[in-house]
Amino acid sequence: MGNESAGTGKGVQFITVDEDQGGQRIDNFLRTALKGAPKSLIYRVLRKGEVRVNKKRTKPDYKLQPGDLIRVPPVRLPEKGDAPVVGEQLLEHLESAVLYEDDALMVINKPSGLAVHGGSGVNLGLIEALRQLRPEQRFLELVHRLDRDTSGCIMIAKKRSMLRYLHEVLRERRVQKIYHALVQGKWNGRDKRVDVPLLRGELKSGERIVKVDEAGKASLTDFKVLRRYGSLATLIEARPKTGRTHQIRVHTLFTGHPIIGDTKYGIDEVNQEFRDYGFRRLMLHAAALELKLADGTPLRVEAPLDAQIERSLEALLKNAEQTQD
Repeated sequence: MGNESAGTGKGVQFITVDEDQGGQRIDNFLRTALKGAPKSLIYRVLRKGEVRVNKKRTKPDYKLQPGDLIRVPPVRLPEKGDAPVVGEQLLEHLESAVLYEDDALMVINKPSGLAVHGGSGVNLGLIEALRQLRPEQRFLELVHRLDRDTSGCIMIAKKRSMLRYLHEVLRERRVQKIYHALVQGKWNGRDKRVDVPLLRGELKSGERIVKVDEAGKASLTDFKVLRRYGSLATLIEARPKTGRTHQIRVHTLFTGHPIIGDTKYGIDEVNQEFRDYGFRRLMLHAAALELKLADGTPLRVEAPLDAQIERSLEALLKNAEQTQD
């Protein structure tokens, strides 16, 4: 992307659009080039004509063409020292959490408790940490999201063309996301399809909440039992066929088996009991991804549960067996 110091207060920068950057809107391009710049600032410099494409003023929705020359004005961004520094321990953990990587795509086993990006009171997210982990990588963008407390597979694009391709296959439901969840109680039967509409809303506090409601959007999840822990809990596989907010969490609640450790949709007393086994987080894990790469190569990536959770599951199984004896 030409000069990496684009727009950081070191004078006017000129960037030539390469093949991989073609097709994206100028406002989105500037959000990457001017990391940390608020949207309002980006639209202001566009409106005032301080950003030029091929020496001409441009509108935010202009789609870049390979070879375009972009003039990026100097803008005052937060000082580098203000950016949260990622601790060595987290960087080491993320390096060991890389499940798959090629020149255009990275799949990470995201730890529970780490937001995918900073904002809303969170200084540091996965994407900011990865940019510090791989400072030489000029392009790193989230392909999709996981809730902060959900662990497991998340895709990071290392090229604009890969980001466009993955957004397309996600839209067309050609990526199979496979989750594992530990839910409360004994799940009846082996397989179950939950097909109920979900409606997003907000509590007075501004907190997002989702509920089953006929006025909501169609939502479909296929479930399968992986292991039962007596009448205490069940480990299930969930394959969402739609991509609604909190879909698996609300669909399991609808069946009468909320996910253990879910502070929003679960039962506090039950969550507290399971903390004694070591389950101190939302027990939802993005266990695998299946898709075809742009050249047709099939890809399946699996994310193991962390060792502490595996030990807690063993302790729970032992307790369930003793209870049944």
